[in-house]
Amino acid sequence: MNSFGRIFRIQIFGESHNLAVGIVIDGCPPGIKILEKDFIPDIERRKGGKAGTTARKEVDIPQIISGVFNDYSTGSPITIIFNNEDVKSDDYNNLVNHNRPGHADFTAKIKYDGFNDCRGGGHFSGRLTLPIVAAGCIAKKILKNISINAKLIEAGGIRNIDIAIENAIKTNNTIGGIVECVAKGIPVGYGEPFFDSVESVISHLAFAIPAIKGIEFGNGFRAVKNTGMQQNDVFINEKGKTKTNNCGGILGGITNGNELIFRVAVKPASSISVSQNTFNFEENIIKPLEVKGRHDACIALRVPVVIEAITAIALADFKLLYK
Repeated sequence: MNSFGRIFRIQIFGESHNLAVGIVIDGCPPGIKILEKDFIPDIERRKGGKAGTTARKEVDIPQIISGVFNDYSTGSPITIIFNNEDVKSDDYNNLVNHNRPGHADFTAKIKYDGFNDCRGGGHFSGRLTLPIVAAGCIAKKILKNISINAKLIEAGGIRNIDIAIENAIKTNNTIGGIVECVAKGIPVGYGEPFFDSVESVISHLAFAIPAIKGIEFGNGFRAVKNTGMQQNDVFINEKGKTKTNNCGGILGGITNGNELIFRVAVKPASSISVSQNTFNFEENIIKPLEVKGRHDACIALRVPVVIEAITAIALADFKLLYK
């Protein structure tokens, strides 16, 4: 449900327009130095305010209320809270019965008998990726010598990100994108086939991020065009280094010591300024819906740091499992 992990275990809570969002991190080893400033670089990367992103401006100062004493982890659960301050809930009053296409408004209303908090998407909002990023900051500390870097490599179907964003803003529309993640320095042996293979665990976390619609490891779907001879990564030394990396650093669900490489597909944000004819569940008619509020033209711009976080969380759990 809202928790994930075996040793390094996380549980998120909160809603987009309620008092706060946050996370409880269990299983973090004692003695890891944790300072407020350690979170700021990644939190800033996730924030809106830049061209193509939401105008919502939150301070997003992490409040660590348990699990850290004298700047070091204690070994008990770490709880981090972020206050919601820049909220404009009135923008969502018309969406209770006139649900937004592409959003969880309809499914959440049915599943939770109408008791769900629909303001700003509630618990289904991308706002909930903020505490995940915070957990990723701590996970990166556990991993030490493993580096994780993700970047947006395509938006709106083209490689020129700036032009793609400019076109989306001009048309009052939204676009998706592809984010690529590369992790280096991972030892051989992470992964528990069949159901906890490295791909399975990372994919599980990736699809918990709103707007993620696809994932591929290594050369992914391009592999179907290869023969076995073309696809195989031949070994070139005693450490398992391979000549190519079509497998993306994973063999049989287990890391092989080469770079872990995967890409995710991020769909266009569903909230668009253009009027859409969609069913009104109160009036039982199809009528125009205009979505108000502050939304992203390209949510994919803010996704790379979240992808880094979920990768770090998955790898930290594997590392602690083998400790």
